[in-house]
Amino acid sequence: MTRRTIGIAMNGVTGRMGKNQHLIRSIVALRQQGGLDLGNGEVLWPEPLLVGRSEAKLQQLAGQTGLERWTTSLDDALADPTIDVYFDGQITSARLPAVKAAVAAGKHVYCEKPTAETLDDALELARLARAAGVKNGVVQDKLFLPGLLKLKRVIDSGLLGRILSVRGEFGYWVFEGDWQTAQRPSWNYRKEDGGGIIVDMLPHWRYVMDNLFGEVEAVSCLGATHIPRRWDEAGNPYDVTADDAVYATFKLAGDVIAQVNSSWTTRVYRDELVTFQVDGTGGSAIAGLRSCRVQHRTTTPKPVWNPDVENPFDFRSDWQVVPDNAVFDNGFKAQWEQFLRHVVLDTPYKFTLFEGAKGVQLAELGIESWRSGSWVDVPALAL
Repeated sequence: MTRRTIGIAMNGVTGRMGKNQHLIRSIVALRQQGGLDLGNGEVLWPEPLLVGRSEAKLQQLAGQTGLERWTTSLDDALADPTIDVYFDGQITSARLPAVKAAVAAGKHVYCEKPTAETLDDALELARLARAAGVKNGVVQDKLFLPGLLKLKRVIDSGLLGRILSVRGEFGYWVFEGDWQTAQRPSWNYRKEDGGGIIVDMLPHWRYVMDNLFGEVEAVSCLGATHIPRRWDEAGNPYDVTADDAVYATFKLAGDVIAQVNSSWTTRVYRDELVTFQVDGTGGSAIAGLRSCRVQHRTTTPKPVWNPDVENPFDFRSDWQVVPDNAVFDNGFKAQWEQFLRHVVLDTPYKFTLFEGAKGVQLAELGIESWRSGSWVDVPALAL
């Protein structure tokens, strides 16, 4: 096979998600498997250039991954003629100017969500990319989770019938950082740095609902800052200025009602860190990160409310496990492969910056709903 190289400037890969999911488990993993087979006699070989602010962290990361190229200058990276794609995994507040510079340099763009801090900025990025004619994409990794891929298979099969409602539970206890170190970076809890669970998670739920259950038409949202004081990476206390939990209800197309609770202040008593239960006229399904179970209408038990006797049902045993029937790769890597094929082969790709703007829109409207205490319509967007 002929090897074809594609240069990727990867900015923000010293952070948790950029390093673990995008660099190590996606791009480095692609190199370890010998590249991406394009199916036309060519193998695409990703050649990353690590970009960041800390020379020491970049050197350490390069040594850890066996990579040679890194720089602390984004300008130099974007001026490099060997770079075809710019990836942005920085904190949200730093994303807008960097992506604009990449588009202006003629680089294809792939970035984390949210794509910007405001809807206007997110739409500007989408419009600039379209005008420049560069390929562009946004991470929508939840759609590539094995559990949700199985759920989509179930929905497409028609087993659920007409979908009535969706209930989602996401979250876990993030330690405050005093007596145990926190699992999330401190900027997540500072509004001024682009933090907050609403702007973090509602973009995820937007593409999940739009693609699986029905397009979002309205939102009712209640946010909260349950833990007002935390400790940062250096062990210093700080005041939390962003929300750490959000309780949201959505009206979807087709009269579907969705409720999703997202919290960094909850303890887990469920099989996985995220679960979605989907109830329909023909059956129900419950899916998590990796698993999916179903219950058809013909196997649904018939309980009767009676608090005076022991429950005679083992409700969990009445659900059937959906088999894998496929090999599931890391979701981030799978989407990287899809985007890279789009760049070099012009294959269809729907997860564009415009789709990312829809997530930013829902986060903005969720905050508006919280502040106003009312339902807020979600209007259709256009470029």
